[in-house]
Amino acid sequence: VELLPERSEPAALLALLLLTDARRAARVDAAGVVVLLEDQDRSLWDTAQIREGLELVEAALVRGPAGTYAIQAAIAALHAEARTAADTDWPQIASLYSLLVRRHPSPVVELNRAVAVAMADGYAAGLSIIDRLIDADVLPGYHWLPSARADLLRRLGKFGDAEAAYLQARELAGNAADQRFLDRRIAEVRETLRRGRGEGS
Repeated sequence: VELLPERSEPAALLALLLLTDARRAARVDAAGVVVLLEDQDRSLWDTAQIREGLELVEAALVRGPAGTYAIQAAIAALHAEARTAADTDWPQIASLYSLLVRRHPSPVVELNRAVAVAMADGYAAGLSIIDRLIDADVLPGYHWLPSARADLLRRLGKFGDAEAAYLQARELAGNAADQRFLDRRIAEVRETLRRGRGEGS
């Protein structure tokens, strides 16, 4: 940033790193289980890093043109600015991911867009995008793909299908923190199924 003050992307990359790292203390709970963004204790976020990151994002966008780091930083900024998960501006985040897909097409970006679309336009809309990625077999072995699918199925009340997708994700997960998170989700879905069967008997 110091060497290239006239360029927007170095400042945008620094902003992205600051805004991402600001959430570090909230990402894993005391038991070592991954905590998703919507469930994180936002009081643990580093407000000084967020403030610096937001200033850098604004400067990068003003300097322009917006490159891939600037778009990613703008997405991170929208998450950082939301006081609660419910306050998140998902429509704008979905629009930014659509722009990012055009600028930097990749299956992982498309998966992130699917989640944003699900939150902005409904879970079924996001699930449709994820299913297209699965059909295209573009992320073999990437456990967050079946995990994201499982989450949307769970939100749609399709708990049996959600359990199967979580089990697939658990089989692919390569680190203990992710495995513990998925184990917890599988247990929650199974308990919901058990209660549903009990009520219907």
